[in-house]
Formats: sequence, C-alpha cells, structure tokens
Amino acid sequence: MTQVAPGEHELRRVIDEDGEVEGLGEQELLDLYRSMVLLRTYDERSLVYHRQGRIGTYAMFWNHEAMQAGSAHALADDDWIFPSYRESAIGMLRGIPASKILHWWRGHPAGWWSPADHNVASICVPIGTHVPHAAGLAWGKKLKGEKAVAIVYFGDGATSEGSFHEGANLAAVMQAPLVLFCNNNQWAISTPVSAQTRAEALVDKAAGYGIPGIRVDGGDVLAVFEATREAVERARGGGGPTFVEALSYRAAPHGTADDPRAYIDLERVEQEKRNECLGRYERYLRKLGVLGDELEASIKTEALEVMRAAIAEAEAEPDPDVGLVFEHAYANPPASFAAELAELRRILGGEAG
Repeated sequence: MTQVAPGEHELRRVIDEDGEVEGLGEQELLDLYRSMVLLRTYDERSLVYHRQGRIGTYAMFWNHEAMQAGSAHALADDDWIFPSYRESAIGMLRGIPASKILHWWRGHPAGWWSPADHNVASICVPIGTHVPHAAGLAWGKKLKGEKAVAIVYFGDGATSEGSFHEGANLAAVMQAPLVLFCNNNQWAISTPVSAQTRAEALVDKAAGYGIPGIRVDGGDVLAVFEATREAVERARGGGGPTFVEALSYRAAPHGTADDPRAYIDLERVEQEKRNECLGRYERYLRKLGVLGDELEASIKTEALEVMRAAIAEAEAEPDPDVGLVFEHAYANPPASFAAELAELRRILGGEAG
C-alpha cells in the first residue's frame, strides 16, 4: 500500500516504506525489474554509441527508468503511448526492436514505425506538441465506445507551453481517457521549475482543469506503477483524465550537447546517483528474497545481448539513398533539384573513391 511522505506535498512512496502493491506477485515484480534493466542498458550503451560517433546528439534518461517502466506496466496492450524524446526507448517494452530506435537516433529511415503496429506514437521532440495529439486520440476512443486509454509523457518544461494547456483542457472538458504523465526532473534544460511557475507543485495545475492530480516519487517504480494504474482505471471507467507528477532530479545532462555544470546542483546530483532508481529497486527485491546474484547477472547479461544484437543489426542496414533528402520536400520540386541531386551524388561518389 502506498504511503504518503509527510511535508512533501503528498508524495507517494512504496519502496522506502517497505510497502507492497496489491496484485503484484513475484513474476510481476521481476518483469518490472527486467524492463528497468533493459531501459538502463539501452541508455548506457547509447551514450557509448554516441561517444564513438555512431549516433548523433542523444537525450539520456538515466535514473528515469522507474517512471517509464512503472507507468508502462500499468497499461493494457490496447492502450496508447505518446512518448517525448526522453522516453525514446519506451517502445521496446511494447516490442519495438532496439535496432529500430537506434536507427531513429541515427536519422535513418529505418527508424520509423507505424504507430498502429504497437500503439506507440512517434517520438516527439518539440516540447509538448504531442499532448493535444494524445488528447485527441483518447477522445476518439471514447467516441467510438472503445475502452483504450492513452498516456502522454512530458517534462516539467512542457507545462509552460500552450500546447500542454490546450491538450489538458481538451481532455478535461471532453472527459477523455488520458493520463498526463509529467516527468518533473526539475530542469527544463537549464531552467529550474522555480523560474517557470509560482505553483508550489506542478500537480496543483490539475485543479485548474478540474481533474485529479497525483504526486509520486519518480524513483520508486512501485509507487509509479500504482499511481498510474489508479489513473488508468479511472480513465477506463469513464472518469476522465488524471495528471500524474512524478518527481525526480535530473542526475545526467539534458543531452550529449549539454554541460550542466554551469547551472545544476552538483552535490544534489551525486546524492541522487547514490540513490538511483534501479539500485533502489534491486535492494527492495533482495530484501524480499526475490532477486539474488545469479538472477541479477542473468537479467543484465540478457539485456546486454539484446543491445549487442541491436547495434549489429542497425549498423548492417545499408545507408539510405541520398535522394531521400529531396523526395517529399515539395509538392512541386524546383527545377534545380535534379542538378543539385546529381551534384551531391558526384561529391559523395568522389569521397567514396
């Protein structure tokens, strides 16, 4: 059962209170762990991949795995996921191959998928623009009499964007079955939450839309699961949207192009690293007697093998034809395109030679 931490604006926790979540047996607890390990391994290998010059700029999500795995496991297969760039790998939990997501970061055409194949929308890079999309899909499901729910992920910075307001307000007015999941890691690149809003907590914004709000420890995978499950059940039962604020602290840079030392609290970062979400959950599972050295090693080896195979598969994919740069750019392409494409092919051919 969830406990509420005193003096922390009703911050829900389970792990630190040695609590349990109803309906989660040993298998479900280990499934959550496997998902967290897979996400952590993807993130760490992708950072190495970037440093080797094999992918471009990359947005890390280290220490965000509890938010992603906990919330995704609270969904049904028919429910929809709308990720931001910070949740780029969450589709792996729905069966999207890791190689396809690596392709996305490489800018390769093979890095795109049909959202309908896995009920996972395209990764959204613009801040908050996918919130109205998620609200619209959720409303559409309601109009069709379907029971599917949508969840949309966004950071604290997105709550300062107009598109967040439009999507949240639409979902509230139409009582759309939507979970608005805010990953509040307290930094919008270098802008702290205190410079974005006068609200005491982002969850307080829910009252402005007339919807329920839940504030949860974002490093506690079980508390995240329980809070999201509650929001999903409310949405599926016709109760409309819920705003979930998952509180954390960004312990890694915003992305590989960012140097946070100029603005972030480095002592707080070290503190968060010592209590990161995967280690917290491992200690909890060990205390329960669910996880031992052999099983932990096996799960982590399995995740590494998935990533090794994914990297090999991604790099075996032939480079796309450079003509794709010119295709579908204009309905009526300029006459110069043919000559420019021929020049590009000549230059690239010369470099290859």
